[in-house]
Amino acid sequence: MRDFIALFAELDATSRTSVKLDALKRYFDRAPADDGAWAVYMLTGRRMKRLVGARKLRAWVTEACGLPEWLVEETYQHVGDLAETISLLMDPAPEPAPSDTSLTAWVEGGVLALRGEEEAEQKARVMAQWRRLPREACFLYNKLLTGSLRVGVSRGLVERALAELSGLPRALIARRLMGEFEPGASFFTHLLSEERREERDGQPYPFFLASPLKDEPRTLGPLSDWQAEWKWDGIRAQLIARPNGVWVWSRGEEPMAGRFPEVEAAAGALPEAVLDGELVAWNDKVLPFSQMQRRIQRKKVGEKLLREVPVAFLAYDLIEYQGRDWRARPLHERRAALETLIADAGEPALKLSPVVDAPDWTALAALRADSREHHVEGLMLKHRDSPYRGGRVRGDWWKWKIDPLTLDAVLLYAQPGHGRRANLYTDYTLAVPDGDGYVPIAKAYSGLSDQEIGRLDRWIRRNTVEKFGPVRSVQPHQVFEIAFEGIQPSPRHKSGIALRFPRIARWRQDLTPDQADSLAQVKELLNAYGS
Repeated sequence: MRDFIALFAELDATSRTSVKLDALKRYFDRAPADDGAWAVYMLTGRRMKRLVGARKLRAWVTEACGLPEWLVEETYQHVGDLAETISLLMDPAPEPAPSDTSLTAWVEGGVLALRGEEEAEQKARVMAQWRRLPREACFLYNKLLTGSLRVGVSRGLVERALAELSGLPRALIARRLMGEFEPGASFFTHLLSEERREERDGQPYPFFLASPLKDEPRTLGPLSDWQAEWKWDGIRAQLIARPNGVWVWSRGEEPMAGRFPEVEAAAGALPEAVLDGELVAWNDKVLPFSQMQRRIQRKKVGEKLLREVPVAFLAYDLIEYQGRDWRARPLHERRAALETLIADAGEPALKLSPVVDAPDWTALAALRADSREHHVEGLMLKHRDSPYRGGRVRGDWWKWKIDPLTLDAVLLYAQPGHGRRANLYTDYTLAVPDGDGYVPIAKAYSGLSDQEIGRLDRWIRRNTVEKFGPVRSVQPHQVFEIAFEGIQPSPRHKSGIALRFPRIARWRQDLTPDQADSLAQVKELLNAYGS
C-alpha cells in the first residue's frame, strides 16, 4: 500500500511525462500481480461505485473530529473536495499504516467490504480507518469511498509504461485493457504475457479518434486522397457480432446491452464481425440529438418509445471480419467489405454511413455549411489508405466541425470550483435580459484563462449582492460570449430553453449588459436551429 501512495504522490507532484513514465514502470515492476491489477484499474480511470453517500460522510466526520457542523461545512466549501476535507480534519495517525498491507487487501478488505453492511457497521469501520491512516492514505481511502479518484496520468501513459516494461506492442496492451475486467492476479499476468490467446468475449477494440482540423482542408492535399463523411451527432459505438453473442460498447467503454434492442436484433444477420459506427435516432432520416437523449436516459425501453424514437447503427468502419483483425488494412479495402456486409444483412437498423462526394474542397466546404440542416456536426475526413489506429493519432482522420452557435449573456451567479480551484469562483450562471430582469440561460465552467479567472474572481468578491451557501449573486455587469453546439426547448428550465455543451468563448468587456442578447433573440435562435 505504501508503494501505491508514493506513486500517487509522485504522479501528482510533476507534470513531466518522463518522470511519470519512470514512476509507473518502477511501481509495476515490483508490484505483486493482484496489486498491479488494482493499480491499472484505478490509473486508467475506472471507478468503483460510490459506497457511502457524501451526506453521511460529512455527518460522520463532524462527529469524529468533534467540530461544530457549521465549521465542517465552511471548511468543506473552502477546500472544495470532500475526501481532502476529511483527511485535513482528522488528526493524522502517529504511525503509518502497517507496511505489509497490500493494495488489494486495502481495497477489497477496507473499501469493498463495506458493500452490504448496515449503516452502523459502515460508520464504525470508516471512522476506524480515518483514525488509523496517515493523511495521504486517508485521502486516497476517501476518494475510493466516494468513487471520485482521479490520478494525474493519462491512460495512454499507463499503456506506454506497461508496454515498455513487458516488451509488448502498446497496441496489444491497449486492446487488452479495453472493456470491463475484474482486477486480479490472473488479469495482470495475462496483460503482460507474450501469450496471444483469445481476448475476453465481446471485448471491444481501442477506438480510433480523429483530430480537430484547424488549418484549411486544402493543406491536406488532393481531395481524391480523402474520404468525406458526415460527422454524426449520436453515440460512437462498436457493434460486435460473434457466434456466441452480440455486444454494443460506447466509446467510453460502457456496455449497452439491452439499451438498443433493434440494433442488437439486426446484428444477428451479420457474419462474425466488429463494426465501428454511430448510434443515432433514425426515422427515414437522422433525427435531432434531443430525440436520441430520450433513448439514452432509459436502460429499459418500452414499446411506445421504441416506436417514437427508433435507433439505427450507422456503420463507417470494419475492424474485425470473420475472426480476422482488419485494422492494418487500408480504409478503402475496409470500406468496400463493409458496403457488401451491410447490403447483405438487409436490416433497417443497420445502415452504411454514406460518403459525401464533392468535386473539390470548395464544393465540399459548401456542403459542410449546410450541416445543421442535416442534424450533423460537420464532416469527417479520412485518408483512403489509412489503417484503423488506436487512440488519437494525428494525420489520418480529421474532424472538420462547423463553427458553434454563440450568444452574449450576463454573469448573474458564481460559485467556487473543486479541487485546486476550490478557492476561486469558476462556475458561472449566465443570463439574458427579459423585460426588466434577467433569466438564467446556461451554466459554464470553462473557457477563461487562469489570468482571467483570477481577475473575475476578485471582481465577484467585490460586487457580491447576496450569498446563498457557496453561491454568490453579483451585479449584472460582466458580459460573456457563450459558444454551444445546439439549442432545444426545455420545460425544466425557466427560460424554456437548454443549450448543449455551453462554454465561455470570450469575455466581452466591450459590451454592457443592455447589449447582451435578449430572451426573444435566443428564441429566434431556437426557431432557426432548434431541435
